[in-house]
Amino acid sequence: MTFKFSSLAAALCLASVTSTQALADYPEKKIDLIVGYAAGGGTDVMARTVAPFLEEYLGNDAAVVVKNMPGASGQIGVTAVAQADPDGYTIGTYNLPGMMARTLDRDADYSADSFSYLANVVNDPNVIVTPKSSDIDTMDELVAAAQERDGAVTVSMSSLGGDDHFFLIRLSEATDAEYTIVPFSGSAPARSALMGGHVTMGIINLSEVVNFRDELNVLGIATEERSDLLEDVPTFAEQGYDITNGSRRGFIAPAGLPEDVEASLITAFEKTYEDPEFQQAMLSSGNPVNLTTGDDFEALNAEQLELAERVWTTSPWK
Repeated sequence: MTFKFSSLAAALCLASVTSTQALADYPEKKIDLIVGYAAGGGTDVMARTVAPFLEEYLGNDAAVVVKNMPGASGQIGVTAVAQADPDGYTIGTYNLPGMMARTLDRDADYSADSFSYLANVVNDPNVIVTPKSSDIDTMDELVAAAQERDGAVTVSMSSLGGDDHFFLIRLSEATDAEYTIVPFSGSAPARSALMGGHVTMGIINLSEVVNFRDELNVLGIATEERSDLLEDVPTFAEQGYDITNGSRRGFIAPAGLPEDVEASLITAFEKTYEDPEFQQAMLSSGNPVNLTTGDDFEALNAEQLELAERVWTTSPWK
């Protein structure tokens, strides 16, 4: 028996082989992972924890190189990603609601349409902390100090227009008090200023306090239920302040990624998330993991943009 192949069938076979080969070849060179914040903060820790697992699950001797590009509340780093070639060799960290807030409070060279949304892996709640040497170690004491004189309580945080700031707005409303904001270029310097006693309190995230319990008083956590990572810390709701809030951290690439490259990256993130060693590594670094990928991540971004627009309309931060 003999078979004849049409030219169309031959072309389709060749296209299939070529597509499979292209996917198998990615990545063919190092992948730059841009972090828009200083080393040592929660976003940086997440990126450096994820990187070796991405290398493993991308295969093909993948090399993921973390590059810190701090400044402008994360805008410098995320802009670099938006403007990079959409070839899969530049990806970046992405923080919500901060990255969408940057499109409201200043001129931004990116928008919600500038990215391929790969994976959100962290939902990191806010906490309120004071220095261990402080005589303020409960929410009642903090609120009393804030209500005694407007602006007397100084607050370190990573930036304006981010989850820390949005949380403070809600705290101010809930406690009927005004606070003085002291913004920093990242969570690590904000925490350092706090531990040095230069500010009264700090608003940071759970992941950024877990390994510093001996140097900080943790007054409360902005979750509906207590966290397994800080079981002895009450929620704000338990203390009479019905506030939940936090930072979402994930990974994006420039818009227009080839479909096979995008699929390869998303699959690598999914396999990373399912890896017990990754789960344990994130737990050890205090990062509460929660995976959202692809279209669902893009929808989450749209929701967070809507939130930022509402806050900007009623309480502009600049």
